Amino acid sequence: MKPPKLREGVDEGGSTLPRERMLSPDQYQVLSCFDEDARRAMEASARHAIAYRSGLAGAPAKPKKRPLELNGLAELPLPEIGDDALSVIESLVSEASDGLHARASPRFFGYVCGGSVPVGVAADFLVSAWGQVAASSWECPSLALIEQTLCRWCLELLDLPRESGVGIVTGATVANTQAIITARDALLARLDWDVAKSGLFGAPPFPVLIGADAHSAPLAALRYAGLGTDRVVRLATDDQGRVHLNGLMEALARCEHAPLVVLQAGQINTGAFDQFEEAIPLVHERGGWVHVDGAFGLWLHAVPELRGRLAGVDAADSWAVDLHKWLNAPYDSGLCIVRERAALVQSMSARGAYLPEVGESWDPSDSTLELSRRARGIPSYAILKYLGAAGVRAMIARHCALSVYLAELLSAEPGIEILNDVVSNQLAIACQDDDATTKVLERVQANAKVYPSHGVWRGRRIIRVSIINYATDRAAIDMLADEILTAHREIASGSDPLSRSAVNR
Repeated sequence: MKPPKLREGVDEGGSTLPRERMLSPDQYQVLSCFDEDARRAMEASARHAIAYRSGLAGAPAKPKKRPLELNGLAELPLPEIGDDALSVIESLVSEASDGLHARASPRFFGYVCGGSVPVGVAADFLVSAWGQVAASSWECPSLALIEQTLCRWCLELLDLPRESGVGIVTGATVANTQAIITARDALLARLDWDVAKSGLFGAPPFPVLIGADAHSAPLAALRYAGLGTDRVVRLATDDQGRVHLNGLMEALARCEHAPLVVLQAGQINTGAFDQFEEAIPLVHERGGWVHVDGAFGLWLHAVPELRGRLAGVDAADSWAVDLHKWLNAPYDSGLCIVRERAALVQSMSARGAYLPEVGESWDPSDSTLELSRRARGIPSYAILKYLGAAGVRAMIARHCALSVYLAELLSAEPGIEILNDVVSNQLAIACQDDDATTKVLERVQANAKVYPSHGVWRGRRIIRVSIINYATDRAAIDMLADEILTAHREIASGSDPLSRSAVNR
């Protein structure tokens, strides 16, 4: 391929370029729309993807190499001349393989992230191949309508108000951000302030209340929405991370204007839920807006026998939830849900003159911050068609039951303590002291049969376990328990063969 010349006009030094230095259009190489090289590359990509996923069951549950051992990847020079497509794919696999974490493994318990159900991954292949911009129902009618169906299905499955507006976004951080921006605009409109026209400079202040143990995502959303964090009122919480109702009532009594209150469905360490049935009416009595960060915990509302643990959550004004968590969709998928769809659209939509007018169907872009985006809802749609509502409910219930089972196995061991009430899929595990907890975790991670992660809860270091992978079963939990118990007993007896410095973290 010949490298393109500078456009006629100015050169790198600012001088005018003569026309004769330019190539004519037919002298530039044009890539084929689809040729044998492209076919081989796509087939190789599928072959490697299948091999990777089929090997996860027995693969180490951590990367072979960490960043310092892969520094060469950050120093690769930009090629002047491109390679053939198949070689690019083969090279990419070679470069990336040693630094991949087995997050899709049923033995990965490190973070609250699902394992990407294979049918969703397969659908994701199609989304990339189709190359559609899923913003306009007129320009991309089939995928826009499928995404609308996904939104309707999720409202039904999560048992949230069916008239709600839904934006399909990248994940809970953006979902929280969109919902909080929408709440901001609505609360300021009640104070006769139009954010779209006047911005935030000089806007009347309204109170923002959030639990002391909130996740970083809604706190980031408050920053992104221009509300800051220093002026936010942090509400005291109990030993599970739930907002104290008395503290909430006292804070509400001090509010001069209707507040934004952020509650939580699924505390990241304990899995606990705020007391929605009591808290939400208190906020609404003050004319306030309740937003729920339900990145993973909101999924329990889909399961009849578990729904009571977050009773009243459906009375909120907005919710954030991840699809790449408990639905186990591929990454880049979450939902921003707002009870008043018009409020969400008013805050999110940005229509240019070049865009077609909305026809008989609503446009996905009207509910999100993005115009140019892939049809990220399609993999989740495929997963819901594959599992059905019953399959999703059974998966969530199984994970919660496995969490109780693991807690029973570990808490029977002297020196090991479960610090949380097991109400969902999260366990906060501590040994007799912080040093022992750290050594046990390091030993377990170094063995790489399973992979829990670290954390801090109520001033104590913990081993944090999240049970959320679609393929995790009782055997995987037995292996996790055995690894933790073996490491704990060896360290307690002084026979730990690994020093902390020897562990590649």
